[in-house]
Amino acid sequence: MTNNRAVTFMGPSKMEVRDAGYPKLTDPQGRKVEHAVILKLVTTNICGSDLHIYNGRFAAPPGMLMGHENTGEVFEVGSHVEYIKKGDICSVPFNVACGTCTNCKERHTDVCLRSNEELGYCGAYGFNLGGWQGGQAEYMLVPWADFQLLKFPDKDEALEKIRDLTLLSDILPTGFHGCTEAKVRSGSTVYIAGAGPVGRCAAASAHLLGASCIIVGDDNKPRLDLVKNAGYETVNTASETPVPDQIEKILGSRWVDSGVDCVGLECHGYGPKGTVNEEEAIINMLMDVVKPGGSMGIPGVYTDQDPGAPTELAKQGKLAWSFPKAWVKSPSLTAGQCPVMRYNRDLMMAILWDRMPYLTPLLNTEIISLDKAPEAYKVFHDGSPKKFVIDPHNMTKSVQ
Repeated sequence: MTNNRAVTFMGPSKMEVRDAGYPKLTDPQGRKVEHAVILKLVTTNICGSDLHIYNGRFAAPPGMLMGHENTGEVFEVGSHVEYIKKGDICSVPFNVACGTCTNCKERHTDVCLRSNEELGYCGAYGFNLGGWQGGQAEYMLVPWADFQLLKFPDKDEALEKIRDLTLLSDILPTGFHGCTEAKVRSGSTVYIAGAGPVGRCAAASAHLLGASCIIVGDDNKPRLDLVKNAGYETVNTASETPVPDQIEKILGSRWVDSGVDCVGLECHGYGPKGTVNEEEAIINMLMDVVKPGGSMGIPGVYTDQDPGAPTELAKQGKLAWSFPKAWVKSPSLTAGQCPVMRYNRDLMMAILWDRMPYLTPLLNTEIISLDKAPEAYKVFHDGSPKKFVIDPHNMTKSVQ
């Protein structure tokens, strides 16, 4: 029997590589799912959202397999799968989606009505949403495979461009979604909160969409240096100079057309004393710097399943949100998970046709083995500017 070594959450700040057993063609309730496939993982990334779990800020059970940014080769095919074939290399959207419910048919695959029976909507791999196990492993189950999987046209080209294509499972569509919901378009000015991998993908997405001035805010200098080297503007959120003043120095105006939150619930307060978690800080800042009538995209994770929240209000899933102050500006705001399938094919084509050549240096990917994943979690948590990509089977060695 084939083993399946996987990164396993054992409690806050504790990840271990354990044998989880080769996956079966069954759903979390133990029912047979012949519409599923088993993937042999080619790449599986560590995401900033994984750090919410690692830090004890998004409730998850010990023993859960981590990983929602997955790309794999089809290894076993259920009897009801018609179009996906063994040997295909595919990107897996992090949203688990059936393709048949009302929301899926309306392209809201982020809130599929069949993939999380406990909540009634919203399933995701490796994220305690519906019981679907993650793919930071050697093998994983993907249900509704014909609908969900994005097949790469050419296997050799896929491996050649894997550093960029591996981003299609989550962070590149998420950054693009944040920009789209913030109505970024040709000539737009945009402020992106967070220079982590999602924020850097949002900057790349704003570039692709034709934004004129792209400003990224963070207090992490190595990450800001990556952004600056890619040709975008930066502001230091830990500076004594308020962010609106820094934006005005760059742009000549304290307001931007669009704002994107690429941090979520573990954001720090602004300014030199902003060293404790203030979950509402970024949304309130966007309300301040986005122009009257402007728009905001909020793909950063917020949840009421936050046992490690710094305040009692946040533990209840509530924020001290300054919406009444901002109401008079007539803001537009869209929040929530990215419906990956709305964007991933178009972004794949942009990568395959070299329309986003700035992704690789901007994301600063490092490919690592499965055994190095627990240490990579710690390094990433400590603020590394790298994007860690796990290669469980050493399938990408030709491009490393």
